[in-house]
Amino acid sequence: MRSGVHTWVPYLTLAFLTCGNALAQAPAQERIEICPGNHAYWAYGGQPVLLLGGSVQDNLFQIPDIEAHLDLLHSVGGNYVRCTMSSRDDGNIWAFAQREDGRYDLDKWNEEYWRRFETFLRLASERDIIVQIEVWATFDFYLEHWPRNPFNPKNNVNYTAEESGLPTGKLGHPLSLTNNWFWSIPAERNQPVVLKYQRRFVDRLLSHSLKYGNVLYCMDNETAVTPEWGKYWSEYIKAKAKEAGVSVHTTEMWDPWDLSDPKHSNTFDHPETYSFIDISQNNHKKGQAHWDNAQKQRQRIADAVRPINCIKIYGADTGKFGGTRHGIERFWRNVFGGLASSRFHRPTSGLGLSELAQTNLRSMRLVTGAVDVFECNPHNDLLSEREPNEAYCMAQPGKEYAVYFPNGGAVKLDTSAISGDVTVRWLDIAKSEWSPSESLAAADTVTLSCPADGHWAAVVQTK
Repeated sequence: MRSGVHTWVPYLTLAFLTCGNALAQAPAQERIEICPGNHAYWAYGGQPVLLLGGSVQDNLFQIPDIEAHLDLLHSVGGNYVRCTMSSRDDGNIWAFAQREDGRYDLDKWNEEYWRRFETFLRLASERDIIVQIEVWATFDFYLEHWPRNPFNPKNNVNYTAEESGLPTGKLGHPLSLTNNWFWSIPAERNQPVVLKYQRRFVDRLLSHSLKYGNVLYCMDNETAVTPEWGKYWSEYIKAKAKEAGVSVHTTEMWDPWDLSDPKHSNTFDHPETYSFIDISQNNHKKGQAHWDNAQKQRQRIADAVRPINCIKIYGADTGKFGGTRHGIERFWRNVFGGLASSRFHRPTSGLGLSELAQTNLRSMRLVTGAVDVFECNPHNDLLSEREPNEAYCMAQPGKEYAVYFPNGGAVKLDTSAISGDVTVRWLDIAKSEWSPSESLAAADTVTLSCPADGHWAAVVQTK
């Protein structure tokens, strides 16, 4: 953790957006950027960084014990959290001032909402924790949440249903595409009365977030709307950042679980719009298919390599998207598969920052502290006598190899690129404990047999 705290000032006015470098901001070397030496990863503070995390909730700025939660995450090796700008959970507050009659005034702020957001960003920055913001919390605008949302015409004094074209009643799932809110932009239905307040919200968000260098921007959560919507907000945010004298990185999160769905092409195929990719929805897949699909996407962008993030890893016995074992396996396959980030989704659909999540964060840092993950690449081609989903390898052939076993097993590892003897160490992932190092004579292959069932990792290195 760096000792310095980023300078910040109270909310001034939106005038900062045209004041260029007048904005108090993090020094350039403390802004998250694509790693110059390896574009598949991020760099922060001038050093390559692997983003790992888990948290109890997605909109962390709304929880009361945020400092303790970030301290816990930091203590177990975590440095990555999700921040949906959401207000739909019990105890949450909305961004706008509420009048005595219960309606909101979209021209006035609820300063407590923004104080919480500012505090969260500052605390995360002090701990070198990267925040991935989701600007539009999709589900806040659907289901039973829309009738409570201040942007709903019946809940504010700023526009009517007729003026805005927005619905007022309860809506179905976001896949129903029944909320015109997401078609306000000029390239779609051009609803200026709505867009005015959407932009005002984003401007206020940026007045806080652009001061900090530890922030990434995702436009939506599991969106199914037109690609013009995400493109508009990505370009809007990047333009405002440029005016403020900083650069930022943006992405979009699409709803389809199948990454070959055409919607995902709007991210994969357009680096001019989105500088990184989030494939969280791949974490619905299980076993070998989960690995294979991620590797397919890495090959897809081989000519324009960018970080591939996973802000949500599904899988917990309390949820419906695979059990606890699936969640742990996905976490490890993502990292061994060369992805830039891996974070356990909040309960009940994920492991959050539970004791199991903490253990796996510690264990992953032990492995990535033993091998240089930024110089390694996925190398299952070096494994033989392997069953599907039995083992996964990342390596710098000729120097070091790491192999993850989801549930025991034995494979042969091709070490023919090494000219001398090697050392082998086993990590018991469930205990975050290394076995004593074992020396082996030079050979074309090394047989790796797990000491027991369960999650294990082996590290093989030149002596």
